[in-house]
Amino acid sequence: MTIEHNRLEDPAWRQWGPYVSDRQWGTVREDYSANGDAWSYTTHDMARSYTYRWGEDGIAGISDDKQQLCLALGLWNGKDPIIKERYFGLTNAEGNHGEDVKELYYYIDNTPTHSYQRMLYKYPQAAYPYEKLLGENHLRTRQDPEFELLDTGLFDEDRYFDVFVEYAKAGPQDILMTVTVHNRGPEEAVLHVLPTLWFRNTWVFGDDSDGVPNYRPSLVLQHDNTVSVEDSALGRYVLHAEGRPDWLFCENETNLARLYNTHTGSRYPKDGINDHLVHGADTVNPAQTGTKASAHYSLTIAPGNSTVVQLRLEYTGQTGTGLAKPFADFSKICAIRKKEADEFYAQIQAAEATPDEKLVQRQAFAGMLWSKQYYYYDVSRWLAGDENGPPPPPERLNGRNHTWLQLINAGVISMPDKWEYPWYAAWDWAFHCVTLSIIDPGLAKQQLMMLTNEWFMHPNGQLPAYEWNFSDVNPPVQAWAAWRIYHLELERKPPGEEDLTFLRGIFHKLMLNFTWWVNRKDESGNNIFEGGFLGLDNIGVFDRNTVFPGGSHLEQADGTSWMAMYALNMMRIALELARHDSVYDEMATKFFDHFLYIAGAITSIGKSNIGLWDEEDAFFYDQLRLDDGRVQRMRVRTLVGLIPMFAVEVLDNELLQANPEFVKRMGWFQGHRPDLYHQVSRYTEKGIDEKRLLSLLRGFRLKALLTKMLDESEFLSPHGIRAVSKVYQHNPYEFTLDNTTFRLTYTPAESDSGMFGGNSNWRGPVWMPVNYLLVESLERFYHYFGDSFTVEYPVGSGQQITLKAVARELTNRLISLFTIDSDGKRPVFGQHPKYQDPNFRDYVLFYEYFDGDNGRGVGASHQTGWTGLVAELINRKYKNLSLSSKP
Repeated sequence: MTIEHNRLEDPAWRQWGPYVSDRQWGTVREDYSANGDAWSYTTHDMARSYTYRWGEDGIAGISDDKQQLCLALGLWNGKDPIIKERYFGLTNAEGNHGEDVKELYYYIDNTPTHSYQRMLYKYPQAAYPYEKLLGENHLRTRQDPEFELLDTGLFDEDRYFDVFVEYAKAGPQDILMTVTVHNRGPEEAVLHVLPTLWFRNTWVFGDDSDGVPNYRPSLVLQHDNTVSVEDSALGRYVLHAEGRPDWLFCENETNLARLYNTHTGSRYPKDGINDHLVHGADTVNPAQTGTKASAHYSLTIAPGNSTVVQLRLEYTGQTGTGLAKPFADFSKICAIRKKEADEFYAQIQAAEATPDEKLVQRQAFAGMLWSKQYYYYDVSRWLAGDENGPPPPPERLNGRNHTWLQLINAGVISMPDKWEYPWYAAWDWAFHCVTLSIIDPGLAKQQLMMLTNEWFMHPNGQLPAYEWNFSDVNPPVQAWAAWRIYHLELERKPPGEEDLTFLRGIFHKLMLNFTWWVNRKDESGNNIFEGGFLGLDNIGVFDRNTVFPGGSHLEQADGTSWMAMYALNMMRIALELARHDSVYDEMATKFFDHFLYIAGAITSIGKSNIGLWDEEDAFFYDQLRLDDGRVQRMRVRTLVGLIPMFAVEVLDNELLQANPEFVKRMGWFQGHRPDLYHQVSRYTEKGIDEKRLLSLLRGFRLKALLTKMLDESEFLSPHGIRAVSKVYQHNPYEFTLDNTTFRLTYTPAESDSGMFGGNSNWRGPVWMPVNYLLVESLERFYHYFGDSFTVEYPVGSGQQITLKAVARELTNRLISLFTIDSDGKRPVFGQHPKYQDPNFRDYVLFYEYFDGDNGRGVGASHQTGWTGLVAELINRKYKNLSLSSKP
């Protein structure tokens, strides 16, 4: 056990962390409009002057776990029209492919308790090109690439600053901040560095529901040039700044004059420091007190040189007296914490992994840990408005999320990406937890349980999808994640230390959610599910949330398969719990029954006996069942038809012997419902070591799907499995409904369709989470079949390999997205030559998805959330973790 492992047992070390969002402006929570246009209600231009209601944003920001007090970085190169206090990006309507952050920043390192963390921000020395980025992207179409910051040419002669921000904790409430600025350019350059401390505004809105007092605190400059934190519910802190910077104070309150032409607000509003420094305005408090304070350093840095700024935020208890020499041991503490971080990851990472794989893996973990965010949203309060403010327009009461009145979220949550996704999504969150369980199993379990508690889950059992529409539906992967977390943790624990409390708790909560799915998404009662959107954006020929007139409805191969997977996951958890408590025997049987009924339905539905499996094409398809009973099948090969592979479970003989009643039920179905028994894998036929297979696929169907999946002219790309078959690149699929023809074309990266808004992207690229599940499913099938089951890989090669080998090949392709190839390049970066620069090459970005032809990163550039699964794949590659159903 390393020192960092030991810290995981002490909650105090988690109080402070990188919990400040990368973007709060443009979120649903800050939107009080009548029409629900969140992007327009609070813009980036407004953000420096507008006091947020529900959270804070900043560059390299940290805060306490209730976000009462925040510390982040401000910068000004002397040429920009504003101080750089937050990242800039395009809104959904401004970008030709949806919202997009237009900054260069990288999360390099972090530990689970945030005892050590480091990141990099690249800041141009010329004026930041706000208007050029807006104008050029506005002119571009969906068929054009996005215009990025590197495309402006500002970095071509290395005229930029590398700004490294490093935090180390001397103790749980003693935080050391180091800002190291490198001048990469050919000439001397000036940079204004403004580390900024401020309070989240909790005093102007009235009583709150997150447990934070709403009285007004203050920051005060002391005679020794330190800033004291006064009247804080956190207790007393002091901020030390090395040297003697100029201290600038204002209030974290809205600039009413600038935004609303009203002169009743604070004389020193939120943007007071900006206006004072950039324009020389009299907008900072000469009394040197306020609720926001910046230490102003003006640094002149020679070409190729660097300068360091150090600060220390120290908890002083009730005395209010800080250390006399706060910087005497500063460098030593930072070095120790860095060494401890190295020791921690040495225990996590496979010794056999290459140095480059270890670099990628560690940065993947860092991105996930930096993306934890304090998230606060009280839907009832948000709909009704605040007692101290004007009432929202009446349209809001029947608008977005108005049926989620019980939802009060206030806590630190693992986010997909703190800029483009500064809000959780239910299925993303489950994938995060699986990866996080490798480095912090306690956090992973706590996060998954949080999603299912009464402040999140609807009373009817639905899980909130995402804040833009909590009532939408994501794939139900939480039971899979729970079992995966339990299993991964068990492999690192001695026998007898199973966390049955977690498994039992999550099982009972998910039973409510499973029942919601059965009652709400199988309204016809035929065990075929119509999940609609299901997180897959443009994967369908048309919007799969469409409500058709006359009772016609879409029968979804993926929705139904996700539910078959859900049933098997719940069955497997129940079987594990039944080892210790026989009451769960019947629950295991219940979910086994559900699985069989779903399996039968997906093959044969209704009086017309038309299922979702197409015998002629040997593939699963969605189909539209019309109100007169006729069926229109959408014979388009997409990821939808591969998702049935995810519904697979292997049961070993020892487990079955421990659950004889369950075995009897399996036998009963074989004898009394042969129609169902023959639609699934022959679960009475024993595989290697007498294992049993439960799957939607018998062997010949699995081979049929793999024949298409492993065909490089269809799904198999150099870096994983595409979302749409490449056969539609030059021959689009067409589907006609009510005299309207819909077209689906394979596009390897950015989508050419705006079906779900600007950033709808599922027309062909590689997505990490579904590829991860494909790898896991193949390993499960191998666990049953062993070496006797082989397939041609790649199709047309004549080479037969086992399913284990296929899983290994896909794993390597996915990892190769990020690692340096034979040409010395990382595919994720595309072809821009600047990414080969030594000051760029080894800072990795974990994109939302990847070009299906060349692996270039596309979409949200910092969505380490589910893309962080590559960290687990690297471990899997070397440790060959067994996916046996036996713990």
